Amino acid sequence: MKLPLLYDVALSLLLARGRQSLVAAVGVTFSITMFIALLSFMAGLNQLLDGLVLNRTPHVRLYNEVQPAPQQPIDRYAGPGPERRQHNFIRSIKPRDELPRIHNAGAIVAALRRDPRVRGVAPKTQAQVFYNVGTINLTGTISGIEVEQEDRLFDFGSYVVAGNPLSLKTVANSIILGKAAADLMLVGVGDVVQITTVKGSHVQLKVVGLFQSGILELDKVQSYTSLTTAQKLLGEANNYVTDVQVKLNDFTLAPPLAKEYAQLYEVQAVDIQTANSEFETGTFIRTLISYAVGITLLIVAGFGIYNILNMMIYEKMDTIAILKAIGFAGADVRRLFVAVALAIGLSGGAAGLLCGFGLSVLISHVPFNPTSLPSVHFYPVSFSPVYYGIGAVFSLVTTYLAGYFPARKASRVDPVVIIRGK
Repeated sequence: MKLPLLYDVALSLLLARGRQSLVAAVGVTFSITMFIALLSFMAGLNQLLDGLVLNRTPHVRLYNEVQPAPQQPIDRYAGPGPERRQHNFIRSIKPRDELPRIHNAGAIVAALRRDPRVRGVAPKTQAQVFYNVGTINLTGTISGIEVEQEDRLFDFGSYVVAGNPLSLKTVANSIILGKAAADLMLVGVGDVVQITTVKGSHVQLKVVGLFQSGILELDKVQSYTSLTTAQKLLGEANNYVTDVQVKLNDFTLAPPLAKEYAQLYEVQAVDIQTANSEFETGTFIRTLISYAVGITLLIVAGFGIYNILNMMIYEKMDTIAILKAIGFAGADVRRLFVAVALAIGLSGGAAGLLCGFGLSVLISHVPFNPTSLPSVHFYPVSFSPVYYGIGAVFSLVTTYLAGYFPARKASRVDPVVIIRGK
């Protein structure tokens, strides 16, 4: 049968059941709209959380952890005779008497920067201090950083809510305080804070900025200085480095490269996947729930189309019998009702994609100003075309399946039985 004639008949059937067809199309539109909006919002939220935690985590971190010596002196004692056997039971083993520094850090950093797999390297020196507030001492941690590298690799500047992060490089003996710590000490940019190092030295540092990571407990203790200032606080030479942070061009290479660097440079190394495994699990579960809810909406819309077509076939038995009696084959009738279903799916799906995009844009303009996230001003939304492609494909698949089974039933109608019954 000629396709134009089939399409004309399909259009007549749609118009004859206009209200029901419209309800089915609206169901598809609503499902696609909520599917797009839900996935876009959840993806935007995941990207925000990834930026909060993962983007500030090095792909590979090299460090030298304080730990007991692998072989104790008594283990070297074999006993008076070659055949004598003994077991040594040692309690309260003390760590080796050495600083948590990375030996030959300058050469390691230079070698890593020449590695084509590495996007950037940021050395860091950690120092434990006490913030002096009158007669009260607050525990704190100061990280000495190369501010330009830290900003380029970890977007450090976006978390500085007051002052200029580059002031660490230009102002001697300066510090960027965690905002929560600054609030506790009642200080701001331009003030001077006094700290006490673990060696008992008292040092005054000028506040050139305030830092807010979004994690309150971290902002109460964490502060930043230049790498040189941190080394001076510890009374160490300018080659004293406790951490080497590595950003890779492809972060999926982090696990094997961490093992390679640990063996090559004789340091401890941890990759981003190991350090944030529970966070990645949470992201995966949130995404899975979003897809499950969205697909459920599409399936429910498909059942609505299925029921409407079933009712249409039941009410149009006379029409189907006449069509088959005048020469329409069973395959033609099947194509007819599949075309009806696809028309509903295409119209509802196209409207759903537009409405989904509009709703996503509306959500992205809703003000959202959490105090813990100073760089966020609106609800996060992702406009990835992948979600729109998935929504379009699912709308066509579900409506096709919803129309195929009733259409197959209609194609098997015996016109003689229907006409004889009438």
